[in-house]
Formats: sequence, C-alpha cells, structure tokens
Amino acid sequence: MSNSSTHSADDDPISAEDVIEDLRAVVRDAEALLRATDDQVGEKVEEVRARVEDTLANARGRLEGAAGAKGQRIRAAAQSTEAYVKDNPWTALIIAAGAGYLIGRVGRGR
Repeated sequence: MSNSSTHSADDDPISAEDVIEDLRAVVRDAEALLRATDDQVGEKVEEVRARVEDTLANARGRLEGAAGAKGQRIRAAAQSTEAYVKDNPWTALIIAAGAGYLIGRVGRGR
C-alpha cells in the first residue's frame, strides 16, 4: 500500500483536510488492489471484491460530498468577504495595510 499521507505523528491537530486526503489515499490504494486482483477467481474472492467495490463507491460519494460542502463554505466566505470589502472599502484597506505591516515586521525579525 502506498503511503501518500501528508500527516505525521508530530503534527497537531489533525485537520479535516488531512482526514479527507488520507481517505482519498485509502480509496486509491484499494482501487489499485482491486485492479491487481482482477485475474483472481473463486467464490470468496468475488464476494470480497463485491463488498470492497460497494464500500469504495460509498466512500467516493461521501468524499465528494464532503469536498462539495467545504467548497460551498469557502465560496460563501469569499462572497461575504467581497461584500464586506465593497461596503467598507476604507476599513478593508486599513485592515490589509495593518496585516501587511505585521507580516513584514514578523518576517524581518527572523
């Protein structure tokens, strides 16, 4: 099984993105395993393959749903931010300038 997880034991906390990426890796690995066992025959093998295929289909659907819901939240946040900037351009400019100043100070301190 490939280890394409981006999360190490030292990282805290585990984010939803980490879990989703780990699940995607499991789905990819299981699909590769199914492809590798295409030529295997037998009642037990066929039964296990059918169960794995069903589980993978459900997992893929849930992952796509989770990614879609996250995308909707990101789009909503972006629209909200855009509306705030349009309604309060001077405040947004001052906030952006302050953030740039702080980032510059922190970056220069290293």
